[in-house]
Amino acid sequence: MTTVLYITAHPQNGSESYSISAGEAFIDEYRTFNPGCEIIRLDLYKADVPSLDADIINGRSRLKEGVELEQLPEIERSKIIHLDKLISQFIQADKYIFVNPMWNFSYPPVMKAYIDAITVAGKTFSYTKNGPIGLLQNKKVLHIQASGWVYSEGPDVEEEMSHRHLKSILRFIGITDLHALFIEGHDQYRDRAKAIKAEGLKRARELAATF
Repeated sequence: MTTVLYITAHPQNGSESYSISAGEAFIDEYRTFNPGCEIIRLDLYKADVPSLDADIINGRSRLKEGVELEQLPEIERSKIIHLDKLISQFIQADKYIFVNPMWNFSYPPVMKAYIDAITVAGKTFSYTKNGPIGLLQNKKVLHIQASGWVYSEGPDVEEEMSHRHLKSILRFIGITDLHALFIEGHDQYRDRAKAIKAEGLKRARELAATF
């Protein structure tokens, strides 16, 4: 059975968010074409993803020194256990859908925290004498991103940092099969906002048939 991890990073629902509405359209259509798949929803605004703070860094250092997990202070232990669950969930999935708005040229902080959480030596990549290598192979990703301005092409393309960062991180952990759906320009072209959203939903459904 194929497992799809549907990762969203938006505090609003589909009626208010262009990215979430496209993500839901994709998932609904994907389920139609793949009735036997398992779809796991991960709302990063509800997942309580810990930021990499002193507790986590110190706890991991102690574990490397040979300290048992049960011997760590409670706050360090609980954060590391939570992160390990998120990492295991990510590793076990076959396909991933990342859904987010672009804020200030990047994605919301909760998605950056999640990316930091899943990029872990010995788990999703490994250091070798020839440099780091990704450990996740034969995975597939779709990145759905909405932005009020057009950044995928034109004079502002260099300002787009979220998709480019996600692409680099995924390549680093071994995932190269990356597809993108950008829904953009609804603030730049307010008179076309409804058409831009409708076109995004249409493209999301089309992608679902082949993803």
